[in-house]
Amino acid sequence: MTDYFAHSKNKVRKKHLLADHLTSVGNIVRCFSEGLAWQEEVVLAGLLHDAGKYGDLFQARLRGEAQGIDHWSLGAWLALEHKAVAAALAIQGHHIGLQNLSKDHLKSLNPKQLAINHPLQLRLSEGNLDVLKSRLTDDGLTPQINHTLLGNELKSTVSTMLDVRMIFSALTDADFLDTEAHFKDCVEGKRYRSSGPDLQREHALEILLEHIKELQAQTQAAPEVTDVRASLINNCLKAAESAAGLFTLTAPTGSGKTLAMLAFALKHAIERQLRRVVIVLPYLSIIEQTSAIYRGIFESHFGQNYVLEHHSLAGIGVEKTDSDSESKPGEQETAERQRRLLAENWDAPLIITTSVQMLESLFSNRPSACRKLHRLAQSVIFFDEVQTLPASLAVPTLAALSHLAYGYGSSVVFSTATQPAFEHLHETVKSHCTTGWQPQRIVSEPQTLFAKMKRTQVSWASPDKGTSWDELARHIKNQNYPQVLCIVNKKNHAKTLWENIGKDAFHLSTNLCPAHRRTVLDTVCNRLLNEEPVQLVATQCIEAGVDVDFPVVYRAYAPLEAIIQAAGRCNREGRRETLGKVYVFQPLIEGNENEFPDSSYGQAAQITKMLFRRHGADKMHIDDPDFIAAYYRELYDISKPEAMKKTKQLLEYVTAGSFPDIAKEYRLIKQDAINVLVPYQAHIEEFNKLNDEGNTIGLTSEWIRRARPFTVSIYRPKQDSPIWDSLIPVKVAGRKDREQNDWFIYIKKEDYHPVLGLIPSGSLNTWIG
Repeated sequence: MTDYFAHSKNKVRKKHLLADHLTSVGNIVRCFSEGLAWQEEVVLAGLLHDAGKYGDLFQARLRGEAQGIDHWSLGAWLALEHKAVAAALAIQGHHIGLQNLSKDHLKSLNPKQLAINHPLQLRLSEGNLDVLKSRLTDDGLTPQINHTLLGNELKSTVSTMLDVRMIFSALTDADFLDTEAHFKDCVEGKRYRSSGPDLQREHALEILLEHIKELQAQTQAAPEVTDVRASLINNCLKAAESAAGLFTLTAPTGSGKTLAMLAFALKHAIERQLRRVVIVLPYLSIIEQTSAIYRGIFESHFGQNYVLEHHSLAGIGVEKTDSDSESKPGEQETAERQRRLLAENWDAPLIITTSVQMLESLFSNRPSACRKLHRLAQSVIFFDEVQTLPASLAVPTLAALSHLAYGYGSSVVFSTATQPAFEHLHETVKSHCTTGWQPQRIVSEPQTLFAKMKRTQVSWASPDKGTSWDELARHIKNQNYPQVLCIVNKKNHAKTLWENIGKDAFHLSTNLCPAHRRTVLDTVCNRLLNEEPVQLVATQCIEAGVDVDFPVVYRAYAPLEAIIQAAGRCNREGRRETLGKVYVFQPLIEGNENEFPDSSYGQAAQITKMLFRRHGADKMHIDDPDFIAAYYRELYDISKPEAMKKTKQLLEYVTAGSFPDIAKEYRLIKQDAINVLVPYQAHIEEFNKLNDEGNTIGLTSEWIRRARPFTVSIYRPKQDSPIWDSLIPVKVAGRKDREQNDWFIYIKKEDYHPVLGLIPSGSLNTWIG
């Protein structure tokens, strides 16, 4: 009997038997899909996903005798013979990405048509489908299915597309894991990576509540603040007894949401037997702080793998290749395998990630981005600072999250001090997901918490009279405030103001690598604690989740939620004898310069200015949830998320079932970004080591883990930008060339400023605002 192989020889010179690979993937996806409606279909996909490798041409390719072979389309067509449409799309997509949920596309998978005109100019691995079926049977594989996800219904909706992505996710993760195990093979056989630890819900909640109790005993916060924090914890623990579904958590800044939401998550996981907690945050600065807090609580009890961070801004990006079929036998396969194995699959009990990673993955069509999605089933998913969700993405996002909650036994929680008024979109969302958007409140009367937490007095300058940066700097100096924070909207504004205030001031923006930001924040917090003079100029990266407590805060006009977050850095603990002072000012913008980082941010800021002109300073009540809701109604009435051009375009792509177009259109960050290892002088030895290893060994998951504290993300420069002269790409481990284009090393050490961070010479437009 002839042996057929799935993969080439590993380090112990063993080839991967195809029947073993298909059976193993089928068994893995069966475990992944326990209790889910599409378990039968994903098992079918597992058994058929590489069926095309039984073809003689693919076996020749493994021997280096052929190239340009399509081995996935035949397995997809076999799945269609079982009427398993979702499985067919997943099988086709596990190499070239999910394509189209449409009859025309499914017809295009017909082997007879592909043999005549293949869209990628490839050859099918076998011309006779009966040969594949016979070889499957001879290897003891007889795929069967009684129930399919879509049946004869090919109507494409946000919900059905998410279901297809979930099947795709389980298949690709299982395929990656089994392939990885083969190439880690030892004499004894395949070596799978260790599974992530268990959530240990009851023990974790005990540890957390004990930690909260210790903090309450040690706090120096005002009694009103400690009362609010205790009340919030109690509200969260009580609401955690509810059935799984959609929730909102509205509470003022400084009320302890970071720990309260985790208390809800763990108690809710106990009540509903949920397996995982995912915390989704918009800014790297919040992730760094939140991760440090959670690791400090749990790492000594559960080990370092209990908390997983996944926060590379450039981690998903637009993939440049349509296929991973090899131009040279074996060469590109190695690169593709390495890229896949670097992708995170979220096999951890407590995950902290960015809005970009989470939401763009929910709408992606690529294997590496979607690989983690199946692990969101039976999870608690917290979106903190949810006001950062772009209005143009609101409708499809809410529809996907609603289906994730009600279709997969998960709970989705929107948490913020400035809760967007998404409920008015319920009917629109319902047309794309039958459950709509009707969340339950965790805190039934948030007004009570806000009233007790009044810690600041806000002074509003007119938005119609601008103040120059030089004038603002003189004003701050003349006031003789020993401790003051000034937050501006753009990095070049922060740089100019810092230069005008003087070299003794501190600066904080995402031009600084995480390690540098941590050093600045530690120094600033120590000065605040010891009542030493400190002046800090920052961008909005400081506004959410960063625990600093200044007596005086200046904030440039911005969206109302940003101003509220800025006020949350003022008299945060309520310990001062008088209310903290917050000054909202209008910067003088000259020439054609944009006042704001982007148009949607600017539109929201204009609503703030409009409310001031309408009501005057006395009625700008930033600590009133009703005023905040009115602001969002104004914003949505003007922007009309359901009628926005981008929203309409996305939903048209959904109706058409076009996975690639949706993935391209759904972007939280408009421009593609790259990761740049920077020469931060305080850790220059580690930079030098990483530089050497990047040039010799290449890109590995361990290298990325060590590099992240010293990495800055910038917009991908144009091809003719001079910054490329300062960037060296990190080669992919095991490759001779340097085709990977997401990770770079910055070689001009003089361009990393000791205060301002990375300042590429003459290339300020590459900064991320």
